[in-house]
Amino acid sequence: MKRKERAIIAVDGYSSCGKSTFAKAIARELNYIYIDSGAMYRAVTLFALRKGFVSGGVADTTKIISSLPEIKITFRLNGDTGFNETLLNGESVERELRDRAVSDNVSAVSTIAEVREKMVELQREMGARGGIVMDGRDIGTVVFPDAQIKIFMTATPAVRAQRRYLELLEKGMQADLTTVANNINDRDRIDSSREISPLRQAGDAVVLDNSEMTPEEQMVWFIKLFNERMNEN
Repeated sequence: MKRKERAIIAVDGYSSCGKSTFAKAIARELNYIYIDSGAMYRAVTLFALRKGFVSGGVADTTKIISSLPEIKITFRLNGDTGFNETLLNGESVERELRDRAVSDNVSAVSTIAEVREKMVELQREMGARGGIVMDGRDIGTVVFPDAQIKIFMTATPAVRAQRRYLELLEKGMQADLTTVANNINDRDRIDSSREISPLRQAGDAVVLDNSEMTPEEQMVWFIKLFNERMNEN
């Protein structure tokens, strides 16, 4: 595949669509840097949980905002696994970020304007030189509106719930399919209706419904899109 320039690739979409898995695969294919924006918000949420600043989906906005200068989020490549991992103030928290408590409270934290402003600032710094793949819910609309390639991922609610349910089981966590489905529905409602950077498809994004696609089929789809878009530039 020809690499004419180091592009910015934005992957947005609904939760449990496989955005992170797909974005990581793209980064490996192109030898780009993968930045997990969702992990950044989860890291802030984990910090808030540890401090007692959020519980039951209700956040103490004032305390979280005042604590933002204390939060440092970085990424590094794990030499053993070959994958990026998220560090919160120097501590690897990759597993903790997927805990149910974080999932249940991340929307409450991520809707805080000051939190989003801080994360967007960090994300733009990371992507200043291009050659990055970033996934989230507002990458193509807010963080990198001029990204060369924007993908909006979706899948049916039933497929998304099943994927998340199996993911939790594979990690050795207890899970109930109905609870998982309800959590996803709640997350969709909150993400789509929030005042700050709501989830929405960028006008120039390409939709990928992967309800019935394998990872290999998704990559074939992307390579075709990448070659078409980069040949235009």
